[in-house]
Amino acid sequence: MGERDEPGTIGRRVQQLRVARGLTQKQLAEPVYTPAYISTLEAGRVRPSDDALRHLAERLGVEFDELATGRSARQVTEMRLRLTEAQRVLAVGEAESAVEQYTALLAEAEAQELPEEQAAALLGLGECALDTGELVDGRRYFEEAEARLADAPLPAQVPALRGRAVAHYLAGELRYAVYLLESTIDELNRGGLHDPDALLLLYASVIGPYMDMGAHARAAQAAEFALALAPQSGDPALVARMHRSVARTLLAEGRLAEADASLAKAAELYRGLQLRTELANCHWMRGYVYAQNGELERAEAEMREALDMLSAARATLYSSQLTVELADVLHRRGRSEEAAELLRDVLGGLSPERGAVHAAAAHRLLGIIAEDARDTDRAEEHYVRALSLLERAGAAGDLADLCRLLGDLLRRTGRVEAALDAYRTGLGHRTAPGTTTLGPAPAQPPV
Repeated sequence: MGERDEPGTIGRRVQQLRVARGLTQKQLAEPVYTPAYISTLEAGRVRPSDDALRHLAERLGVEFDELATGRSARQVTEMRLRLTEAQRVLAVGEAESAVEQYTALLAEAEAQELPEEQAAALLGLGECALDTGELVDGRRYFEEAEARLADAPLPAQVPALRGRAVAHYLAGELRYAVYLLESTIDELNRGGLHDPDALLLLYASVIGPYMDMGAHARAAQAAEFALALAPQSGDPALVARMHRSVARTLLAEGRLAEADASLAKAAELYRGLQLRTELANCHWMRGYVYAQNGELERAEAEMREALDMLSAARATLYSSQLTVELADVLHRRGRSEEAAELLRDVLGGLSPERGAVHAAAAHRLLGIIAEDARDTDRAEEHYVRALSLLERAGAAGDLADLCRLLGDLLRRTGRVEAALDAYRTGLGHRTAPGTTTLGPAPAQPPV
């Protein structure tokens, strides 16, 4: 509960409670203390011992913590229960309601000077902001949570650090997101702070940025570490999130059956926990598995189910990302006009600061659709826009692929020198996958 208040504050509190209960100083003091001692204490001229405070708390009918700090332990426990309820509300996709609850709890925690509860409320607000795509607000909430936890052990700070990294990742700042996650992993492992839940959260979170940067080897290594840590974790929601992230690495390696099995495990856990947004992400990734395996009808069904769930949860940024992948499936099924319409709609909600990698994917697919329609000018325009977005985000693998598409288009239209420049640019991004991270891979955890 923190340190007790100053003697003068405690003295005034004792006097107010004594008067409110109609007790004299003698009645409050007996049988252990004297009226003179109570008088001195109420005047703030003596610091009461723990034994004295326990005696006074019993006589006044209050808890020790309330007398010493002005805060009731019961009130703090109830606040934590309400924080847990707000977390559940967010988990089932009711972000607006969760924001209201977290905002009220933050005000209460600030009024009672409870830094841990303030941090918990700020973390909740940050997660709400991620769900709704308000990435700048999300970063601010996570930064404020980190500030409240500055004196706490590093494992306690990990959810805030991870939240800030995810906000940067979703904004397209891949290098910085990886730097935050890797440096925290290193600090935990090298410092002997082997907290399984904290490490699992970090390894699961770094897989996505690694994949987008083309660092498949590091993604695979992180997935192996996460799988090894999972049996030590007591948080089923965290294990479920890990299975979903690991599936992405398995897909990159062509291990579709294993990826599907990992996603099925995650879906089962999330269904039991009623985590609607995360369960939607499982349907999303299963749809991606089917798309990679050429089962386009099943892919569309899974993605549409995920999109309905995410739309109900008002997870706008995730919905935008999923819509790009659904449009790719529709295009491959021969419904290019429908796909293009979806992509044009979704680009209105994406920008270089908000979903850069997926905005680039939308422009890339629009370029392919334009090429199919023999509109080379429009195709080139979309490819160039996508290239600009990917260069800003540092998504090496996607950049190389896009440079190939742009080079092929330029070559077919007779601009050989420009095509060679595009190919050279793409080869430069292919030469060293993963080297866009800062330094060597993180230290291995003790698993």
